[in-house]
Amino acid sequence: MLSKLLKFLLWLIALCVAIYVCICGYMYAQQRNMIFQGGPTQLPQEQTNFSLQRDVLLRGWQWHPAEGKVRGVVLYFGGNAENIEHHLPLLAQTFPHSDIYMLAYRGYGASEGQPSEPLLTQDAVALFDEIRHLHPQQPITVIGRSLGTGVASAVAELRQPDQLVLITPFDSMLNTVRGMYGWLPVKWLLRDPFDSAAHLQSYTGPILVLRASHDHTVAPARTDALLASLKGKSVEVLTLPHTGHSSILRAPALWDAMARFVNPAS
Repeated sequence: MLSKLLKFLLWLIALCVAIYVCICGYMYAQQRNMIFQGGPTQLPQEQTNFSLQRDVLLRGWQWHPAEGKVRGVVLYFGGNAENIEHHLPLLAQTFPHSDIYMLAYRGYGASEGQPSEPLLTQDAVALFDEIRHLHPQQPITVIGRSLGTGVASAVAELRQPDQLVLITPFDSMLNTVRGMYGWLPVKWLLRDPFDSAAHLQSYTGPILVLRASHDHTVAPARTDALLASLKGKSVEVLTLPHTGHSSILRAPALWDAMARFVNPAS
């Protein structure tokens, strides 16, 4: 009787281990489909007006002031499943004297290719370099939103833009996913850690952090951890009341804060 019970327990343990390993394998294989959700953002290339040739063709949008003296350049890196082109009118209104550039990630919008953290970072740096070439004398502000804060933080480390704006940021994708799937060996499974806190250690410019008061996508602890890692740096933090992870972009106070930060004398 004991022998049968022991065999059953061993079989049950082996089954649980096998199921756990299968789950880990599935999560490892499917993680980029879960992290990068560009499908809802895809659109015809005719709806874009800017492109950057890499190993694939990346497409996006640009806006130039109709008149007046240009006082800077703004690069915007959007969030996951975000139709970034919808924000172009507000960006143009907020920064009326700046050239604005937005590039859809690989697999997003009308851009070709498949996304990954290394490729998104390389593309973002290539865009920064192209913009620096086109506007050699102008200050460059980099704005990142949600997933885009991870991209923007890497650009900040590698290219040191004049100013950095982070909307609903996290300290790292690793810690964010660990908070959701703590029962999995996330450290060993995750291929795209987006470690913003580490990237920003070497950034020397001013930073504006805009966070939502009721963010249920990026846990408050993850933004808190990022801010804790930035102690000693020039960081301005604004929490927008009555806003969530998505609705924060509809808050006039967010756009007013960015306008004051980028052009304080305006």
